[in-house]
This record gives sequence, C-alpha cells and structure tokens, in this order.
Amino acid sequence: MATITRNDLATRLRDKFGLTATDAYKMIDVIFAEIGESLVNGNDVKFSGFGTFKILTKPARIGRNPKTGVPAVISARRVATFRPSTEFRQRVGNKD
Repeated sequence: MATITRNDLATRLRDKFGLTATDAYKMIDVIFAEIGESLVNGNDVKFSGFGTFKILTKPARIGRNPKTGVPAVISARRVATFRPSTEFRQRVGNKD
C-alpha cells in the first residue's frame, strides 16, 4: 500500500503542468488551506466526481475506558468527514 505525500502531489503538478517546485507546493498549500477554512466556517466542500467534505457536530455522550471499564464523559466535538461520490465509489469498487 502506498501513501501519497505532499511531495508526491507537488512532483505530479510539476510534471503535468511544468510548474516550479515552489509554485507546486504553494498551489497545494492554498488548496488545503481553502478546504480547511471552508470547513472551519461550516461550509461543505464538494468535488464533482470525487466526494464531499463536511463537518459533523457530535453531542457529548457517556463512553467507557476500554482498559478499566470505568464510564467516562466524551465531550461534544466537531469532526471532519468525507463522503465519496457515487462515481468515485463505483471506480474504486470496480478495481480488480
């Protein structure tokens, strides 16, 4: 299993579009900053054919410490989620 890193993305941008390394890294940084800022502001981020990032608000609840079994309060929190598009799920599901 391979992991795609920021460096891998920058290399692909340089190869495909002839960007300098600096410009490729700046482009990646701007894209991720915009996604993050939109999510922080409560906006969904949709990429056609890929999927949607959104923030879910989870309420506080009682959980258990798995080691001791002692009940513990799990605080309310906001979490980022990703839901792949139907097209993306079909492409991934059809890989052999």
